[in-house]
Amino acid sequence: MARWLRPLVGALILLEGAAALSFLHHRYEEMVQALFRVQSQCPYVTRIYSIGRSVEGRHLYVLEFSDYPGIHEPLEPEFKYVGNMHGNEVLGRELLLQLSEFLCEEYRRGNERITHLIHDTRIHIMPSMNPDGYEVAAKQGPDSNGYLTGRNNANGVDLNRNFPDLNTFMYYSGEISGPNHHIPLPDNWKSQVEPETLAVIQWISSYNFVLSANLHGGAVVANYPYDKSQDQRFRNHRRTVNTPTPDDKLFQKLAKTYSYAHGWMHRGWNCGDYFADGITNGASWYSLSKGMQDFNYLYTNCFEITLELSCNKFPPEEDLERQWMANREALVLFMEEVHQGIKGMVSDENNNGIAGAVISVQGISHDVTSGDMGDYFRLLLPGTYTVTASAEGYQPQTVTTTVGPAAPSLVHFQLKLDVVRKPPERKAPGMRMNNKAHQKKVVPRATRRGTQR
Repeated sequence: MARWLRPLVGALILLEGAAALSFLHHRYEEMVQALFRVQSQCPYVTRIYSIGRSVEGRHLYVLEFSDYPGIHEPLEPEFKYVGNMHGNEVLGRELLLQLSEFLCEEYRRGNERITHLIHDTRIHIMPSMNPDGYEVAAKQGPDSNGYLTGRNNANGVDLNRNFPDLNTFMYYSGEISGPNHHIPLPDNWKSQVEPETLAVIQWISSYNFVLSANLHGGAVVANYPYDKSQDQRFRNHRRTVNTPTPDDKLFQKLAKTYSYAHGWMHRGWNCGDYFADGITNGASWYSLSKGMQDFNYLYTNCFEITLELSCNKFPPEEDLERQWMANREALVLFMEEVHQGIKGMVSDENNNGIAGAVISVQGISHDVTSGDMGDYFRLLLPGTYTVTASAEGYQPQTVTTTVGPAAPSLVHFQLKLDVVRKPPERKAPGMRMNNKAHQKKVVPRATRRGTQR
C-alpha cells in the first residue's frame, strides 16, 4: 500500500463513531481526574500506576492499556508515550489525555483496529513527566507564557539534559570494540539526576520497552537519535553534525511513519524551519547531551524518537481540537510500528526461558537482550537477516530469517549448555522486566536553545 494511502485508510477507520472529546488544558488535579475517569470507564483493559513523585511531591502517573493490565505477556511488546517533559510544552500532555479517552471509547465501541492494538500490545501512557513545571507555566497561561517559563522542574533543572551521558562512553568504546548496548551507568549516577529522571530510569529499567516517543513542542518535526554529536570540537556553539545510530534507516522509517500520518509535519516547512519529509537526525539539527532518547537506545532495548508537535509551546484551547485531528492517526499508527521485525523466545534445552540473552543481527552493531521470561523483540526493516542468540554458559545459535512488511517474524532459539562453563544466574544486563515496576520510583532534568528538546 502506498505510504500516503495507509494513514488515510487508518484515519477513515478511526472516524467511524469517533467520540466527542473535551478540548481543554488540564491542571494537575484535572489531569489525574481525567486518567482515573478513563480507568473507571474501561476497568478491564486499563491500570493506573505511579513511577514516583516530582520534586514537589506530585505523582508521575502512567495509564496502561492491555487485555491483561499489570501483566507482561510473553511475546507481547511493551510501548510507551511520555509527554510534558518540559513543563511549558503542553500539547503532548493534552494529546495523550485525548488519546487515552479515545482508546477507551473506541475499545468500548468495538473498533476492530483499536481492540486488536490493545489486545496485542501493552501500552503505557505518561501524560506529564514534569507536573511541577507545568503548574508554573499554566499560571501564566498561553497568552503570556514566556519561552522558558516552567520549562525546568522545581529545582530549575532541564530534564532532557539530566540523563547519564552514555554517548561519550559509547563513542569511545566504539573505537576499542566495547559494548554497543546496555552500557553500564556510572557509579555515582543517582547523585547526578533529579527525582523525575530517577523515576524514569528505574521505570524503563523494569519494563522491557520496545518502542517509545516523547512529545515536545516549539517545532514540528520527528527527531531521531543520536541527539549528541560524536564530533566534540565545537563545544560552545550550535553543532550540526549528522550522527546516525547503527539503526539509522529504521529510525528514519519510524520518524516518517509519524510525519506522513500527521496533518502537515511531512510537508517540511513549519515554524520557519525546513526538514525534508518532516524528520531530522537530532545531532544534525543541534547536538544535545544527556537526552532521554539516546539514553533509551544505549541503556535499554527501547527505540525512542522525539516528536516536536507545535510551533506554539502552549497553544490556546481553541487550537487543541485541530491539533488532535492532525495527530490522532499518527499517534495510533506509530504504536502499531512496535509490531515489526522479529520476536521470539530464547530457552534452554528444558524449555526454560533464558533472561539476558543477547540477540545480535549481522551487519547492525547494536544488540538487544531477552527479558525475564526469555522473550525478545528486535525491530527491523523488511529484508533477510542473520541473527545470533548467545548467553553466558550456553552455546550460541545462529539462524537466517526473512522479515516482511507486516507482522513480525517469529524466530525462537533453544540454546545448548556449554560443557566448558556453567550458566550463571540469569539476569538481563542493565535491565530487568519486573511486573512490579510500578512500585518503584524515578527522576529527570535538561537545558538548551532553539526549540530546546
